[in-house]
Amino acid sequence: MINLCAYVAGIYIHIPFCRQACFYCDFHFSTNLRPREDMVKAIGHELSLRKDYLKGSAIQTVYFGGGTPSLLSRQELEHIFSQLHQNFAIDSDAEITLEANPDDLSDDALTLYKGIGINRLSIGIQSFDDAVLKSLNRAHNGMAARSGVMRAQDKGFNNISIDLIYAIPQQDIDRWAENVGEAIRLQPQHISSYSLTIEEKTMFGKWAKQGKFKTADDDVAAGEHERLVDLLNAAGFEHYEVSNFARPGYRSRHNTSYWLGKHYLGIGPGAHSFDTNTRQFNVSDNRKYISSLQRDEIPSTIETLSAQDKLNEYLMISLRTSWGVDLARVRHQFCVNLSEDRKDYIRNLEKEELATVTGEMLVLTRKGLLLADEIAMNLIPSGSQLPG
Repeated sequence: MINLCAYVAGIYIHIPFCRQACFYCDFHFSTNLRPREDMVKAIGHELSLRKDYLKGSAIQTVYFGGGTPSLLSRQELEHIFSQLHQNFAIDSDAEITLEANPDDLSDDALTLYKGIGINRLSIGIQSFDDAVLKSLNRAHNGMAARSGVMRAQDKGFNNISIDLIYAIPQQDIDRWAENVGEAIRLQPQHISSYSLTIEEKTMFGKWAKQGKFKTADDDVAAGEHERLVDLLNAAGFEHYEVSNFARPGYRSRHNTSYWLGKHYLGIGPGAHSFDTNTRQFNVSDNRKYISSLQRDEIPSTIETLSAQDKLNEYLMISLRTSWGVDLARVRHQFCVNLSEDRKDYIRNLEKEELATVTGEMLVLTRKGLLLADEIAMNLIPSGSQLPG
């Protein structure tokens, strides 16, 4: 059973700048770097305005995401860290992660990160294959990917995660396996791997509308995911969430807190916050974000979550993890008895080897994880009406 007490409040800081646009990415970012100074000041100011959001909880994780946080200079990082420590109680052993492009990991940058308190790197490699990287419009090549990881290790970083993408049209399963093998040989502590998807507002999305681009079919994606799991399991990685693998003791504490439904604060344009009852969304517009903070206003909207919303989110997220759905929690917290109300469906999941039920825990199998979202939707009893 997972130790819930090990995962508490966290802060996510969104850095909305990139040197160039990857063809698949639909996160909020801009390649216009001119407002960086004003943006960093606004992020620092939002940290001060939101200091009471987590109600004094000790901060166990800080995550710099984006965009490309490794674009930040020493002065910019120091300003944000100063505001973090002035306004929040950052635990002495907090996990502090920075997303980085491998070509940004110079010796000077790594020394800065170490000195300022960053103790975990999430390196956006995506592929070691130069042709694939070019097709994705990544700024680095395979050599830079390898050297970035090794340079970080030489500088003493011993908690490194790397990102990989599969189901890329020009990458067959053997080339994909070679990429996974390259990743394993670099000996990171964590690997996140995602299937390439077409998002409407990306370059791939525009090309797909014009009939110029098509992703790999579902069978290819499933086959590459299976190969990924086999290779990483054999190398000693724990498959603890659909897209995430860790060596023992190196799960992402920040992301695991999300999946456990812990509260967190999101800072920066496009960032989300969650206090277990409401979700807050910052505007995804750099200009509006900066101008609002200059007026001491937080440019966000708030959504109050119903009991049904909370149950749906719990099922959607938990089914993607290695610990699964706690049927007793669903019964006591949401007044829904899935063991009875969806008894036939759960039995069928077991019969089809899509899930196992041990005591009160329903956990998807490797086969079932590929259908996690569909299974979550089908678990909700037809016509259920939750209180609240």
